[in-house]
Amino acid sequence: MSELRFVRLGFGGESVEYQEAWQKQREVHAARFLDEVPDTCLLLEHPPVYTAGRRTEDSERPLDGTPVIDVDRGGKITWHGPGQLVGYPIVKLPRPVDVVAHVRRLEEALIGTCTEFGLATSRIEGRSGVWVLGDPIEDRPALGGLSLDFDPRLGDDEFDPRLNGPEYAPSNAGQRREDRKLAAIGIRIAKGVSMHGFALNVNPDNTWFDRIVPCGIRDAGVASLANELGRDITIAEVLPVLERHLRAVLENANLRPRAVEAAL
Repeated sequence: MSELRFVRLGFGGESVEYQEAWQKQREVHAARFLDEVPDTCLLLEHPPVYTAGRRTEDSERPLDGTPVIDVDRGGKITWHGPGQLVGYPIVKLPRPVDVVAHVRRLEEALIGTCTEFGLATSRIEGRSGVWVLGDPIEDRPALGGLSLDFDPRLGDDEFDPRLNGPEYAPSNAGQRREDRKLAAIGIRIAKGVSMHGFALNVNPDNTWFDRIVPCGIRDAGVASLANELGRDITIAEVLPVLERHLRAVLENANLRPRAVEAAL
């Protein structure tokens, strides 16, 4: 992979509206396809906004009619806003494109960043992104005084966690000692060049996630670096560390597609 260029588009009072950043992505994507620019990672913060990937269902969107921007990335609905570090790596990948391998590289950079701040994170099979693992199910507190064997989020098709208050709120997953997502990943590959990317929760107000079903996952929640570490932490602290890990992973990536063993 070529040298990775970082562009810091705006943070804090200069945060970038989602539609503006999306247009910037399109421009850089077109230039990267034509080899007019090197691989580029846009880094920024957004004002509060909900975005929905192609697989988002109506039952996962806000109930109160809050606007949602439908986008062309993979994944489902999520929230972006203050305290969240967003990155859009726009990189040229070899053909045949291995989307899963690209996602794993982004996860590796994010896990390395969290490790450097003293937080152990992990992957969860079948769920993209970076996670703080909860306690074993048998050690978690019961919800509503009921055994977890009767967790309505899993057994009742009509149960809606958006209507059931803090007991089931994604932002309270840490108190329930459940798995909780620290960084979400949703990408699109067009003409062999990646778009969209990741969102790392540094110190956001995670109650924004309580109005949706984040990433369509009902039996887990969300986390932030600040909450998990129990101290104040800023995007300015995280930014250079994340850039270093992204550069190390993406510039040194072995871009041959993964070998897939044929079934015997």
